[in-house]
Amino acid sequence: MAEAYINRIATAVPKNDVHRYFLGFAAAQLKDHPRERAVFSRMADKGGIEHRYSCVAPAEDPEGIKVDADGIFLRGAFPGTAQRMDIYERCAPELAAGAVDELLAGGEREHVTHLIVTSCTGFSAPGIDLEIVARCGLSQSVERTLVGFMGCYAALNALKLARHIVRSEPQARVLVVNIELCTLHLKDTVDMEALLSFCLWGDGCAASLVSADPAGLRLDSFRTLLAADSRELMTWNVRDDGFDMVLSGRVPAVIHELLGRRQGEVLGNSMVDEIDLWAVHPGGRSVLDAVQRALALDAHALERSRAVLRDNGNMSSATVMFVLEKMLATAKAGERGCGMAFGPGLTAETMRFEAVGGVQ
Repeated sequence: MAEAYINRIATAVPKNDVHRYFLGFAAAQLKDHPRERAVFSRMADKGGIEHRYSCVAPAEDPEGIKVDADGIFLRGAFPGTAQRMDIYERCAPELAAGAVDELLAGGEREHVTHLIVTSCTGFSAPGIDLEIVARCGLSQSVERTLVGFMGCYAALNALKLARHIVRSEPQARVLVVNIELCTLHLKDTVDMEALLSFCLWGDGCAASLVSADPAGLRLDSFRTLLAADSRELMTWNVRDDGFDMVLSGRVPAVIHELLGRRQGEVLGNSMVDEIDLWAVHPGGRSVLDAVQRALALDAHALERSRAVLRDNGNMSSATVMFVLEKMLATAKAGERGCGMAFGPGLTAETMRFEAVGGVQ
C-alpha cells in the first residue's frame, strides 16, 4: 500500500496587523471597569502574542466609534452574521488563492486530483472550494471535500483524509487548504473573559500538497482522544451577532490530564525522548505549557509552536500547519515527529510523522 507524504506547505496572512490595536480596543471597552481593565492588561501581556493579522483593516483610533476603517464595526452597532459572511465570501477566497498560488508556483496545478478545504469561520454555497478551483486554475473535475466547523483540529482530520485517498489511489495529488478568518467574529462586549479569549485569534491560510511522492513528511498513524464530560469547555456556535466561541479556563488542565493519562495511545511504540519534532497547535500559551508539562518535554521542544503563536496568534485550523511548515523547512531525514491539535469536544486529534528529506 502506498505511503502518503506532505510534500510542501505554503502559508498566507492578511496585511493588517491588528494585535496592538485590539488591545487598545479592549482597554477602551473596559474603561468604566478599572479593576477588570487592569486584570485584562496583565493577562494579555502574558499571552505570548505580538502579532495577529485580520482581513478587516482597523480604524485609526482604537477608542473611537469606528472599530474598522470601513465603519462596518461600530461601537453599539456591530454587524450581524449575514454581513460578516459577506466579508468572508469576499476575503477568504483571495487569501486562500494567495497560499495556493505560492504552493503550486511550479506549474503543477493541472495535476491536482483532490481538494480538501477546512474552515469553521464562514459558510457559503457555492462555496470557497469552487472559488479555489476557479481562481487557482484547478481541473473542473477535481474531487472536492469540505471539512466544516470542526475547529482547530480540522487540519489533522484533513491530513488523515488525504492519507486515506493517497493510500487507496497512489496517483492522487491532494491539495489541502485550511482557511480561517477568525477576527470576523469580534464581539462588542465588556465581558473580560470574552475579550481575553479574543486576544488569541488571527486570520490565516495554509495550503499543502499530499501525495505518494517520497518527499517531505511521511504521514503515519492518527489517533483521536476525546476527554470525558468536557463538551461544554470549548464550543463554537452560530449566533445572530457572528460565531460565538466559548473557551473555558479549565481547558489547559483537561488537556494536561488527558495527555498524561493516554500518551501511550498517541506515541504508540515510541517513547517521548524518541520524538524529535513536536508540531503542537498553539491554542494559547497555557495550552502549550500544559502539553509541555504533561509529556515532560524539554524547554526547546515547542519552540516552533510558540513562534507561530507569537507571530500569528491562533488561526484555528490553519495554525498547526504553520508549525509544520517551519518543520518541513529544516527537518532532517529520519527525524520522527508527533502532531496534535485541540478543539470542541473537548477533542485532541494527533498524528505521527517522519521526515524523509527530498522536499520538492
